[in-house]
Amino acid sequence: MAVTAARKYPHPVYLWIAVPFIAMLWVPFFNRVTPELAGIPFFYWYQMLWTVLGALCVVPVYRYRYR
Repeated sequence: MAVTAARKYPHPVYLWIAVPFIAMLWVPFFNRVTPELAGIPFFYWYQMLWTVLGALCVVPVYRYRYR
């Protein structure tokens, strides 16, 4: 009798980890100067924004993992 191991798939909440990577690897989207925010070109403030948003994308994963 063959015993098949149950394949366990990761929970969909782990997809939140991929969001910042996809946003930062899609360079043609943010490879521009306009619009500026307080004199800072879009290229730079988009990356700074994703520093904060990336940390916020980790929160649901952390809450799921350590609940």
